[in-house]
Amino acid sequence: MKMNIQMPRINRVPFFFKNQNLLIQCGIIFFIIITLTTLIGPFIVPNDPLTANMSERLAPPSSAYPLGTDHMGRCIFSRLIVGAQSTLGITALVVATVALIGIPIGLVIGYIGGRLDTVFMRVADGILALPEFILAIAIAGFLGPSLTNLMISIVFVKWIAYTRVVRSIVITERNKDYVQAAKVGGSSNWKIIRRHMFPQIVSPVLVLATLDIGKVILTISSLSYLGLGAQPPAPEWGAMLNDGRPYFQSAPELMIYPGLAIFFVVLAFNLMGEGLRDKWDVKSR
Repeated sequence: MKMNIQMPRINRVPFFFKNQNLLIQCGIIFFIIITLTTLIGPFIVPNDPLTANMSERLAPPSSAYPLGTDHMGRCIFSRLIVGAQSTLGITALVVATVALIGIPIGLVIGYIGGRLDTVFMRVADGILALPEFILAIAIAGFLGPSLTNLMISIVFVKWIAYTRVVRSIVITERNKDYVQAAKVGGSSNWKIIRRHMFPQIVSPVLVLATLDIGKVILTISSLSYLGLGAQPPAPEWGAMLNDGRPYFQSAPELMIYPGLAIFFVVLAFNLMGEGLRDKWDVKSR
């Protein structure tokens, strides 16, 4: 007689990634550090990030220059701290703009449906036919290199994700009993959307926005690295990567420092977003 012995499954996922509260706490700690650095840092930097001093070109770290200087003799530490305002400020503005555009459209077309929903979704499918990054490069290149045009190009390719998420939730909720009861009770469509639909999308949109911050930072830095975003001598992390590229072999720190700044900021928001998604069980939607 054969005995069917089922071996216990071994969960190989590290404890750190299973504990959503720990993920959220680590993300919040990183977020607080990043926010304080962004707000207070520009007032305590030791040097002017825009002042070039060729006599101190590519100087090693010292008390005057904590991380050394770049190829123009500018303080790398000061440029990193001041550049955080540019990179994170643009990111916050882009995510807020995308949410303000995508959420109302998703609420309206999801609740009303019909031809309006069909038209918007066909437009969204047409935009999604191209990779987001390639489309952002094309738009930014057509409009010209500047931070404003950079923001426009990213907003244009990002609003669709928020619209689709909100629309799918509203379509699921609009036929449920509590919504039908509100209609029978004489509630207007606007009141139903505001009181019953909007609360359902808060947690999924918050998770999406938290996870999207890292992607937007990478997109902004990548486009600036390609010369389509911040222009010299602006201290933006992607632009700093581009400035240090010709000196990668002789002075790799010119690219390592801004690269590490981007890495840790993206990691912080990804940790917080993953923790929030697991805690609120957004995947089950």
